[in-house]
Amino acid sequence: MTQVDFYILDLDSDDARLRLACKIVDKAMQRDLHVFVRSSSDDEARKLDELLWTFEQGSFIPHRVVGPDQGAPPPEPVLIGSDEPPSPARWDMLVNLAPHVPDFFSRYERVAEVVDANAVRREQSRERYRFYRDRGYKLNTFKV
Repeated sequence: MTQVDFYILDLDSDDARLRLACKIVDKAMQRDLHVFVRSSSDDEARKLDELLWTFEQGSFIPHRVVGPDQGAPPPEPVLIGSDEPPSPARWDMLVNLAPHVPDFFSRYERVAEVVDANAVRREQSRERYRFYRDRGYKLNTFKV
């Protein structure tokens, strides 16, 4: 069963939220995990794409922004997109920045939900938490 972790920020900041997502991706890469980052929009995917190159000096995270009609999965271990990942991708971890639980979340061994202090996003994260909890998923919460 998929393990679900909620990472909670006390800041209401898009930049802090995306930087936290980058740190989660970086740690996953250190563990040799393949990651799909589900962004809330194409614009957010582009911002995350740029930030993954610059968020830490000396870090190198091979990644690519993908669309739903990508075809075969690219070789990069980290993919970013605002839609479903390329099929038949088998990824170890989903980092969810979108407001809703993706239909495909259960394909992953782990899901990382990134939450900031924005009132709307915080309420959406509570809905996602209830969704997972009501279906019996193991939940962890980390305040960062």
